[in-house]
Amino acid sequence: MFSKISLRSWNIFSYLIICGLAISLVLSSNPMSAEELGPRLNPEDVVGPKACAECHKDTHDLWKGTHHEKTFRAMPRSKAAKKIGKKLGIKRIKKDPTCINCHFTPTAAGAKTKLVAGISCESCHGAGKGYADVHSNYGGPPKKTKETETPEHRAERIKVSEENGMIRPERLYLLAENCFQCHTVPNENLVNTGGHAAGSDFELVSWLQGEVRHNVWYTGGKSNPEASPERKRLMYVVGRALDLEYAVRGVAKSTKKAKYAVAMAKRAARAKNSIIKISEVVSNSEIEEMVALANGAELKLNNEDQLLAVAEKLKTVTQKFVATANGSDLASVDALIPGPEKYKGVPGSKK
Repeated sequence: MFSKISLRSWNIFSYLIICGLAISLVLSSNPMSAEELGPRLNPEDVVGPKACAECHKDTHDLWKGTHHEKTFRAMPRSKAAKKIGKKLGIKRIKKDPTCINCHFTPTAAGAKTKLVAGISCESCHGAGKGYADVHSNYGGPPKKTKETETPEHRAERIKVSEENGMIRPERLYLLAENCFQCHTVPNENLVNTGGHAAGSDFELVSWLQGEVRHNVWYTGGKSNPEASPERKRLMYVVGRALDLEYAVRGVAKSTKKAKYAVAMAKRAARAKNSIIKISEVVSNSEIEEMVALANGAELKLNNEDQLLAVAEKLKTVTQKFVATANGSDLASVDALIPGPEKYKGVPGSKK
């Protein structure tokens, strides 16, 4: 489905992040702990994409047929996934938490876990049990719609939804963080032993404006437009900052000079250069602080404490940037942002 990319290229590319975050017992070399990573989705709190589709049918229709949706069946059958699984002693991909964490949507079925989809709504927007009913209630009686909802009710509805785990598009850091938690593959053993690629070349604007774009809610299902220039500017800076943060975390957790550590160090260097380029065209205190933190990070083995401290500071300053920056003031970043020819896949359209 990618424009200017062959099907064969996509097949190679789409499995760069097979079996992402690691919490399984097969890990042997000081991986991130389950406490640090946790399951990205608690099965007991997941409602599944069909529940979301009750109100978001247009969005659900756009999701169907994407690689995020197709991974449910395609990934476990792929030769690449089976090869990695064999090296790690994983007998059933859909039973192993290492793979489930990034590639599937798990729900609770009694004492067991049932996979209901590939990468779906809650993979990005948070498990829905706590907010699904709240965020779709526009008030009443009589029953109101989003057009007739009072401003006071809307503010309270959004507040409660977010308190209960909903990651709305405005919460850009948290939304993008869900992308980078998988696309940087923070798992040394998965790469060094399993032969998994050490992440994908993930640039936030290119991906969010491509196949996964679903802005139909804002147009009543009439069209699926690109994000505004102001929004894309924020996306670009936040994406580069998160790329740096997660690369630094990867180096921090590396225990040996091998494929994973080298890849994470190179990723951090590239991300640092991107942040420096942004700082050269934008005057912003948070971006300047990102550069200072990048310059102070010693990308070497056995430096976990210092590097994790840098990563946490990067997280704090990026969240501050999201909360205070105005995309209208970042027009000079436009020259750095990839154009439509770089978008990852063709977004669905509603006519």
